[in-house]
Amino acid sequence: MKEEQSLLILQSASLFAHPEGVKLSYGTAGFRADASILKSTVHRVGMLSALRSIKTQSVVGLMITASHNKVTDNGVKIVDHSGGMLSQEWEPFADQLANAETPEALLSLITEFIEKEKIPFDGVQTAEILLGRDTRPSGESLLEAAMQGISSIFGAIALDLGILTTPQLHWMVRARNKGIVATEPAYFEQISSSFRCLLDLIPNETESNKMDNIVVVDGADGVGGEKLEVLKNMLTGLVIEVRNTGKGGGLLNDGVGADYVQKEKVVPRGFGSDDVGIRCASLDGDADRIVFFTVPDNSSSRIDLVDGDKILSLFALFIKEQLSILTMEGNENPKNNSEARLGVVQTAYANGASTDYLKQLGLEVIFTPTGVKHLHEKAAQFDIGIYFEANGHGTILFSESWLSWLEARNNELSSVSDGSEQQKAALRLISVSKLINPAVGDALSCLLLVEAILQHKGWSIHKWNELYQDLPSRQLKVKVVDRTAVTTTNAETIAVSPPGIQEAIDAETVKYPKGRCFIRPSGTEDVIRVYAEASTQEAADSLADSVAKIVDRSLGFGSSE
Repeated sequence: MKEEQSLLILQSASLFAHPEGVKLSYGTAGFRADASILKSTVHRVGMLSALRSIKTQSVVGLMITASHNKVTDNGVKIVDHSGGMLSQEWEPFADQLANAETPEALLSLITEFIEKEKIPFDGVQTAEILLGRDTRPSGESLLEAAMQGISSIFGAIALDLGILTTPQLHWMVRARNKGIVATEPAYFEQISSSFRCLLDLIPNETESNKMDNIVVVDGADGVGGEKLEVLKNMLTGLVIEVRNTGKGGGLLNDGVGADYVQKEKVVPRGFGSDDVGIRCASLDGDADRIVFFTVPDNSSSRIDLVDGDKILSLFALFIKEQLSILTMEGNENPKNNSEARLGVVQTAYANGASTDYLKQLGLEVIFTPTGVKHLHEKAAQFDIGIYFEANGHGTILFSESWLSWLEARNNELSSVSDGSEQQKAALRLISVSKLINPAVGDALSCLLLVEAILQHKGWSIHKWNELYQDLPSRQLKVKVVDRTAVTTTNAETIAVSPPGIQEAIDAETVKYPKGRCFIRPSGTEDVIRVYAEASTQEAADSLADSVAKIVDRSLGFGSSE
C-alpha cells in the first residue's frame, strides 16, 4: 500500500476513536447498537465498503438502519454487489475492523487483508458506494462518518441517496450492477406498473368486493410509512390508508411496527375498535418486514395475526396455480413445457401447521438455520424459491435461466394463442418476478403482491387466514452461563450438546399431542431460546416451561453453583 494511502487511513481513523470496552459483531443485520457508540464502527464500515467495491469491481451499498430496534439504536450494513447481504466470508474481517482499538491496529488489519484477498489496491481502481439511511435522528451524523471512511480510500466515491427503505437500497445496488436505471422513481414505477399488470389479468368471473380494496397500514413511524405515502398515489385499484407515518410525532417502533404486532399480537398505536374487520398491515422500521392482521372485536386490544407463514402460503398457492395453468394438458406442443422446480424454504420457527399445509399442496419444503441469509441462499437453488420467516421477512426468487424460458414461452404463446389462459398465466408470473424484490424481503412489494393475489382470488383477509389454523406456540429464553455449550444440527432442531439434553427434550415433547420443541443458542446474548408447539395454548406453555427448566438445570446459573 502506498505511503500516502496509509497516512490518509491513519488520519481519518484518528478522528473516530474506538469506544473503550465496546465489542461489536457483524450479524445478519450488520452492526447494531446504541447510536451514541457507533461513529467509529460506521466510519470503518465505510472503508470496508470501498474495499468490497474495489475487490468486486462493482457498485456496493451501505445502509444506516437499526430496523425494528428502538429509536435510540442505530446500525450499519453493507449491501453486496449482487444486491444481497455482505458475503459471509467477509464478516469476520468486518468484526476485526470494528473492534481494532487503535488507528495503527486498523491500518495493519487493512494491509494484511488487502494482501490476503488480493485486492488490486494501487490507487488506480475506482470504487462506488451508494448510501442510504432510515429516519432515525442519529442517521445524519453516522452518514457523515461513513462518507469520511469511504473518502479515506483512494478512488472511492460515495453517493448519498438520502432517506430510503433498506429494500430500496438493495434493489438499487442490484439494478446499478445490471445496468438498469437505479433511482427511487424507477423502483416505484417498476413495482406500481407490475401491480397494475396483475390487476389487469384478474379473471372476469372473480367477484371483487369494492370494500376489500382498502388496506390500512401501520408505517411504524418510520421510513416505510413515508415511502408508502408516495407509492399509494401511483396505484389504481387499491386504496391505502397509512397511519404512523412518522409525521404525527410518534416514536419509531414504539408500540408500532411489524415486530411489535407479531410478537405481542395486539393492535399497534393508532388502531382500535373502529378498525374491526378491516384488513390491516404493519411494516417494520426499515420496511423489510410486513405482517397483516385484523381487529376481531372492539372489546380488547388483541388481534388475529396473519404472519409471514401465511404470506408464504398465499404466494406458494398462487404461483403453483399459475404454473399448473401454464403447463396444463392439451398444450399443443409438450416440448415447450419446462416443469419449474418450485421450492419453499422455512426455519424451525415456522408454525408446524403451515409446513403441513405446504406439504399437502405437494410442495417441496426445505428447512435452514434461522437467519435470512441462510433462507435466501437455499431459495436461490430452485427455479422459483419462496422463503419467509414468521416475522414477515421474505421474498420470491426466480432463476435467470427459468425467467428466460418464461419470457420466450410468453412470446411464443402471444403469437399462437394470444389471450389464452396459458399466456395470461405466463404474464402473471412475469409480473410477479418484476413486482417482488429479488434482492431481499421488501414490505412494500410484498404488500402489493398480497393485495393483487387477494383481488385475483376474490378473497377477504378472513378467507386467507382460514388456509390453515396455526398450532398454539410459546417462545421463551433462558439465561445461561455460556450459550456456546449448546450446539445444534438439522436446521437447529436437534441439540447435539450438551450430552443427554435432546433425549430429555424428546421425553418431555411426546407427552403432548402435536408436541414439537427445540432449543437454540441466541446469536447475540448468553441465552438459550426455547420454542414449543402443541395442540392447545396451555399445552404449548407447559411444554415450553418444562424444557426451559431442563435447560436451566443443565446450563443455567443454578448449574454452576
